[in-house]
Amino acid sequence: MSSCLDASGVTPDGAAWLASAGTYPRSTLAFWEERPEDPVVLPCGAVFDVVSAPAMFGRRMLDRLWDDGPGSGPVAVFRGRMLLFAAPGTAQRLPSLLSWEEWGAHGEDRRTRAVPPLLCHGTGDAVTVPVPAPVGTPGRAPSHSRWLVAPDTRHPWLPGPEILLWAAVRAARAAVRISIFPPADQDAKVYDVSRRR
Repeated sequence: MSSCLDASGVTPDGAAWLASAGTYPRSTLAFWEERPEDPVVLPCGAVFDVVSAPAMFGRRMLDRLWDDGPGSGPVAVFRGRMLLFAAPGTAQRLPSLLSWEEWGAHGEDRRTRAVPPLLCHGTGDAVTVPVPAPVGTPGRAPSHSRWLVAPDTRHPWLPGPEILLWAAVRAARAAVRISIFPPADQDAKVYDVSRRR
């Protein structure tokens, strides 16, 4: 990897970790050495899973992970979605945890609609990862993807399904006000009692 990489980009160890997800890690590293401005599609399931959330909700999840929790693993933005890299097996387990906790996408009440559909990529899936070069590197073309938390080690910590469930629920609760009072009847007559004598 190029020595011009800094903290906003993928370190050589982080690139080696990403490349290890593919069938031919050396070829991926050689490709990035020649063309660090080009993204690569990597398989999920063995080295990492990816949970893809709409950008705004994903940002709220990321805030919860860093403000109230253990932090996150690598995180990228790709075409308006937040890609949270997670421990292998998360893609299979997280949807059932959301459903069991009644926070799934098919809920009927206002609370459950606050968690948008999370796309979980695991075994048999692949994702496009952003280029390893940091934003602003000479020769890097503008792109719709970038790292928010770039991989910087060969063994990054990756959150599991329980931690991502916790972050999703916290993000949803922050976005929705839950009241103990029933919603107002839109057809009810309203009287101004402050003017009573």
